[in-house]
Amino acid sequence: MTTQLPPDFADWLGLREPADAAARSADLVEAVRRRLPADRPVIVHDLGSGTGSMARWLAPRLPGPQHWVLHERDPDLLALAATELYAADGSPVTVATRSSDITRLGAAELADAHLVTASALLDMLTVEEVERTVDACAGHPTLFALTVVGRVELTPADPLDAALTAAFNAHQRRTTDGRTLLGPDAVDATVSAFRRRGIDVRVRPSPWRLGPEQPALTAEWLLGWLDAAGEERPELTGAVGAYRNRRLGELAAGRLHVVLHHADLLAGPSGRERPPA
Repeated sequence: MTTQLPPDFADWLGLREPADAAARSADLVEAVRRRLPADRPVIVHDLGSGTGSMARWLAPRLPGPQHWVLHERDPDLLALAATELYAADGSPVTVATRSSDITRLGAAELADAHLVTASALLDMLTVEEVERTVDACAGHPTLFALTVVGRVELTPADPLDAALTAAFNAHQRRTTDGRTLLGPDAVDATVSAFRRRGIDVRVRPSPWRLGPEQPALTAEWLLGWLDAAGEERPELTGAVGAYRNRRLGELAAGRLHVVLHHADLLAGPSGRERPPA
């Protein structure tokens, strides 16, 4: 991928990390635990690791010892990712970082993995990139978390909600630098890609639940959502300004609640499953 990240992207990742942690599927983590080897250190490759939030969330939920390999193309994010981690049994977790274009990774780069993970990644890929990623992951248990599915519920409801959601979803499917992104079609595309290769996939909901308890994140998400919708449909610009003011007012009054739907999926062989913890 060649898209440039905004300079405040690390701040956005930090802001959203608690919501990500609350949303990811605990059910799939239990299935992951049963698929890991019990007789050797677990090796995990995390694709598009950002600042390492997936490792910070998942490593303490898995048995040790563990070794994580974090793949990320942005060196500034990688510098923030190599943090001290501990497994569920208190054993230390070692971390290695690799500067990688994850859309070009092949099976050889993931050959030693007992588990491949990613978070908030698939919707930023193209059909071709998903196919390559699935090829690279085939043969390994693979946990992809927090992919948007194109559904947003806002309370209280507003007459513009449906039009703005449609505009945002169209923006998520935009073509940029010659790449047509999957956006909310990514889960279906990825599940189909795995199943065409005879690989079983489980899908679970992982919704963000935003509102007055997370005012900064809710406001930041809302402004980004509206900017993207307005960019996709400029004719909505006038209406978007009034809508933004209404929604920010509702948030300040403690009345705005948002459910932003995502899905987590776990693909790959079950292997010799260890007993539940």
